[in-house]
Amino acid sequence: MTKMRTLTTGLCGLLLVAAAACGGRADAERPEEGATALPEPGPGLSRVIMLGDSIAVGEALPLGFALDAAGVEFHSMAAEGGGNVVGPGAEERWATLPEELGSARPGTVVYQITTYDWGTEEEQREAYGRLVDTVAGLGATLVFVSAPPIVPDEFYEPHMADLERAPEVAAEAAKASDGAAVMLDAAEVWGEEYAQTVDGRPDRSTDGVHTCPQGAARFTQWLLTGFAELYPDFTPPEPQEWANVGWSGDEHFTGC
Repeated sequence: MTKMRTLTTGLCGLLLVAAAACGGRADAERPEEGATALPEPGPGLSRVIMLGDSIAVGEALPLGFALDAAGVEFHSMAAEGGGNVVGPGAEERWATLPEELGSARPGTVVYQITTYDWGTEEEQREAYGRLVDTVAGLGATLVFVSAPPIVPDEFYEPHMADLERAPEVAAEAAKASDGAAVMLDAAEVWGEEYAQTVDGRPDRSTDGVHTCPQGAARFTQWLLTGFAELYPDFTPPEPQEWANVGWSGDEHFTGC
């Protein structure tokens, strides 16, 4: 809990101001999405692509503004109700994913393990290895990120063993990648169990799955720190540069 409180410091007040200013959907524009014909990324942390499900969709809101403040290009390819590379609908995703990533010409790809990464250990290992190879083939670095813990309902309950195993399999894929991929454990942000509030403020949605603005902001601050460790030339921007720019009023955030 100490680490979770540390990640909250300096964000709560800014987000309360932002929420009061917005009331509904955010008025501020998100960083502009780039064209499909893009130049090669520069050295270091220069163009970041985010993959994942609807949890990542919410996290991408502050992350995009934070990276924009740091002069880093960011594009979210996270998807509502999907985005997974293993599990239901994964083969359909693979039919377009390599081309989409190739067009995006990333320097870094973040894959937050989704709540749909169902399958056997072998199926997960094959999918994560395939993603490592796909990203490495583009000359980019893959960053696996574990998903936040959820409160399983009847939809998720049959697949919890798969979801609990997935970060371990992803970590093994990263370890075997010869430096092409890394695994970041987001338990430092979320803890080991779902917590709807942190320091008395909504952090996760009451639906037991998604994040609230505070949680998305804490995740962003944590990932920026992770990027700084991976890329020594990258300096994370101060929260004042990205926390109060309107994204916290986005309609994606519900149950907060």
